[in-house]
Amino acid sequence: MYRLCSVLLLLCPVLQAQEINVNEKVTGTLGQQITLPCTFNNNGVDMQVTQIMWMKDSTNLATYSPQFGIHVQNKNDFNLTASPSSATLLIKLLRASDEGNYICEVTTFPGGNRRGITYLSVKAEPRNSAEALPVIAGDIEVPVAKCASANGRPPSQITWRSTLPGNFDTTMNNNTDGTYTVVSNYKLVPTWTADKQEVICIISYDSKESVIPITLSIQYSPIVTIEGYDNNWYLKRLGASLTCNAHGNPQPTVYTWKTADGSPLPNTVKAKDNVLYVDEVDERVNTTIVCEVTNALGSRASHQEVLVRDKPNTSGAGATGGIIGGIIAAIVGIAVITTVIMICRQQRKNQTAEDDDLEGPPAYKPPPPSVKMQEEKFPPIQGEEMLPLKAPLDHTDTMEDPEMTPPKYWSPTGSQNTATLEDDYLEQINPIYSELSIPESGSHRDDQGFVMSPAVYV
Repeated sequence: MYRLCSVLLLLCPVLQAQEINVNEKVTGTLGQQITLPCTFNNNGVDMQVTQIMWMKDSTNLATYSPQFGIHVQNKNDFNLTASPSSATLLIKLLRASDEGNYICEVTTFPGGNRRGITYLSVKAEPRNSAEALPVIAGDIEVPVAKCASANGRPPSQITWRSTLPGNFDTTMNNNTDGTYTVVSNYKLVPTWTADKQEVICIISYDSKESVIPITLSIQYSPIVTIEGYDNNWYLKRLGASLTCNAHGNPQPTVYTWKTADGSPLPNTVKAKDNVLYVDEVDERVNTTIVCEVTNALGSRASHQEVLVRDKPNTSGAGATGGIIGGIIAAIVGIAVITTVIMICRQQRKNQTAEDDDLEGPPAYKPPPPSVKMQEEKFPPIQGEEMLPLKAPLDHTDTMEDPEMTPPKYWSPTGSQNTATLEDDYLEQINPIYSELSIPESGSHRDDQGFVMSPAVYV
C-alpha cells in the first residue's frame, strides 16, 4: 500500500502536466470539408507519446502511432495528418450525419491516456424564394402568396406581415440529406381591391432575416365607369365626349361603344378606343350609351343615359354661384371671428397693464399748477344777505368798487383760522388739491390782485 501511494504521488505531477488542445466546437457547411486539430502538450515533463486516436462516439476513425504509423478506417471520407505530438483529422465531404462529438485520445508513457472532445455542427444555407400565386377573384379563402426556404439546416422560421386581412400556414419537410424545407402560404379571400397590394415574407435563419416583398396578382373581369356627361347636353352643342374608364387583371384589350337598344350610333358620333367623340349634339344622341370592355376573363359594361335639352342648362351656374358664395361667407366669418378674438386679447392685455400700474407707484409727475386768481373772501355782515363774489380782474390798474371791497385789516375768527391752516396743510401735501378745491371768499392777502400757488412738490 505504501508503495502504491508513492507511485501515485509520483504520477500526479505527470498527469497534471499533460494537456490536450482541441476546439470545443466547430461548424462546418454541408458538402464541404473540415479539419479537427488535436495537439498534445507535455509542459516540459519528460514523457513519450505512444498513440493518438480519433473517434466519433465509440467508433475508431483514424489512429497514429510513432511505431506503426497512420491508419484510417474509411479513406474515402477521412484523412489523418500526424506528427509526434499532434494528429489532425480531415473530413472530406460533410454530411448531416457527421454532426456530433469527436474524441481525440492521446496515450503517453508513463502518463497514461488523456482525452479532448470537439463538437461538430453541420449547417446548410437554405435557398429562399417567394412568389405570388395568381388567383381569380372570388368569395373563398385561397393561398395568394408562397414563401419557401429549401434545404436548410437547421430549419428556417417564416412569418408574414401585411395590412390585408388574412392568415398563413407553414409546413416543414425532412429531406433525405438531413436538411429541411419550410414552405408557408399566405391566404385571404381574393377581391379585385387586393390586386397589386403587397405582402411581406420574413425568413429567419441563423440569427439573420431575409425580407421579401410580394405583389399579389388577383385576376378579375374589367371594372367599367363612364365619365364626361355633365347633364348639360343641348341641341347643336359642339365638342362633347364620353370617356370609358376600365381596369382589370389581365388588362382590358377591347372597348366597344353601342346603344342600349341596339340602334346604330349617329354619324356625328365617333368612337376611338375608350373615348366617344360627339361632334354636334342632336336628337339621335338622346339615348342610353353603353361601353363594353373585354379582357381575358370576360366582358363588363357600363351604361350612361344621355338627355338632350333644347337649351343650355343654367342651373349648374346657380349652383356654382351658391358654392362660391358659401366659400366667401365662410372666409368672412373666419375673418370676423379672428378680429373679435384679437380685440378681446388686446383689451385683456390693456386691463392687465392698468392693474399693474395701480399696484405700483405712479409712473408720472403731476404738472405744475397754473396761476390762479385768489378770490376775495368777504366777512359775514349781520342782518344782510351775502352778495355774490366778484372775481379779481386781470389788470392791477383797474379801479375797485369801494363798496365791494372789505376792510383790509379784518381778522378771521378762530374757527376760520383753523380751516385756513388745514387748507394750507393740504396744499403743502399736494398742490394739486389746491387746484381742485373750491375757492373761499376773503383772505389775509386781499390787498394783492393775484397770488402764485406754493411751489410744486414732486
